[in-house]
Amino acid sequence: MLNSLYQQLNPIAFSIGPFTVRWYGIAYVLGFIFAALVIWNTAKRWKIKFDSDALMTVILCVIIGVIVGARLGYVLFYGAGYYLIHPEEIFMISNGGMSFHGGLCGALIAGVVASRICHMPFGTLADLGAIAAPIGLFFGRCANFINGELWGAPTDLPWGVVFGGAAGNFPRHPSQLYEAILEGVVIFVVLFALSRKNNPPRPRGTFFGVFLVMYGTFRFLIEFVRQPDAQLGYLWGGWLTMGQVLSVPLVIIGILVLMWAARKRLPQMGVAVVNKDDTDKDNAGKDNAGKDNADKGSIAQDNVDKKETDTNAHSDSQQ
Repeated sequence: MLNSLYQQLNPIAFSIGPFTVRWYGIAYVLGFIFAALVIWNTAKRWKIKFDSDALMTVILCVIIGVIVGARLGYVLFYGAGYYLIHPEEIFMISNGGMSFHGGLCGALIAGVVASRICHMPFGTLADLGAIAAPIGLFFGRCANFINGELWGAPTDLPWGVVFGGAAGNFPRHPSQLYEAILEGVVIFVVLFALSRKNNPPRPRGTFFGVFLVMYGTFRFLIEFVRQPDAQLGYLWGGWLTMGQVLSVPLVIIGILVLMWAARKRLPQMGVAVVNKDDTDKDNAGKDNAGKDNADKGSIAQDNVDKKETDTNAHSDSQQ
């Protein structure tokens, strides 16, 4: 049944003249839209200050960070030296090749930038992003399935799918859908439920830590039934893949983040309110400091001039 459904799917959603829209692109757009809605709703429920300007800033930064990071991550982790020979293809995203781990790094860097622009704690921003991220993962993995990429190992199970092409004409695990369910649906349900539990919300860093642990664990397990990238193959022992190597650090970091969150117990905080009076005082203080420095410089110069005058007078008396 699943195989029959796949055979009817087309990676191209629609075309208008030379303009072609693919399901993969739609998945990105839907992921960012729904992520923005979840972030907005969660911040409102937590009763933290998070206005529309902050939301637009965060989403714009994350869009850039995810796309650039995902592409560079693929080039570095999965390129196997190909892009050293063909550097002009690094940013040819239309040719395929995006890495979740690279996208995560890009999103974190973008989050740091956004937190500084919005004057908002990075920990809270990371928690909000962690709750929303599984939605994008769900749409992305479904698009991978439609594209017939990142398929699983051969199987004789009744839900096996014949992807054809480089995947061969025999059934394989639809590992893309396994990831859509575990990395998308399950993680979102858990984090969303945790976000509704407490009032005030759980300490800063809790949701990000849980996300890292759950994603790293699920990804490591699914890699056992996912076909490794052809250019890399298995890295060791006929079972270890690059995806597993990159996922282990996520679990470790996630545990450390959870320990930090439990020990610090920092409250979730929104956009900081900049007090105009305080700003005026700071500016006045800077002006006064500059004036004091100028006065000190003037006094010092007067002393120098006086000293030179005394020296010249003494010299004239000696002559």
